[in-house]
Amino acid sequence: MRPTMDLISRISENFSESAHLKLQCMDALAVPIAAAVQLMVRCLQQDGKILSCGNGGSAADAQHFSAELLNRFEVERPGLAAMALTTDSSTLTSIANDYDYTQVFSKQLRALGHSGDVLLAISTSGNSPNVIAAIEAAHECGVHVVALTGRNGGRMGEMLKGEDVHICVPAGSTARIQEVHLLTLHCLCDGIDCLLLGVE
Repeated sequence: MRPTMDLISRISENFSESAHLKLQCMDALAVPIAAAVQLMVRCLQQDGKILSCGNGGSAADAQHFSAELLNRFEVERPGLAAMALTTDSSTLTSIANDYDYTQVFSKQLRALGHSGDVLLAISTSGNSPNVIAAIEAAHECGVHVVALTGRNGGRMGEMLKGEDVHICVPAGSTARIQEVHLLTLHCLCDGIDCLLLGVE
């Protein structure tokens, strides 16, 4: 069955909107992405680790980023210390059951995070309660935060401090924000490899 022209036009519009937003964000996000790369590289060089968290599509992004570091991105290198706090179903469900879903990341952060580590906290709205709680726990533990958000940054954008970095995609559509988030994660991976390995 051939797709209708209306469907083809809708698909083309999605591609166009995504490409336009990425180009629109390029200059605005390059500086905070570079700052996040430098923060993460310093963490890794000092034997720290990068923890990541988010919900739904942002949970998938947290796992994607962790996998790129633990395995490799585009060049061969040793694995880098990274961990997604979204992957252990027994831990997630026990915390949610015994305490509250808001604490599923913060309790893990308090147990696993050490001073000098970095938390990559992902939320398209910037208002996810469990990610906000993870940032609060990170600050208590001396863990730096890279917040990857959208819209106006929400509560997450307001609570960052010190060397924390905010990468905020200025868009309203969750899908478009997530598409720029994925590109941002790849820029982080590429930048980390560049600084650690001198990759051109």
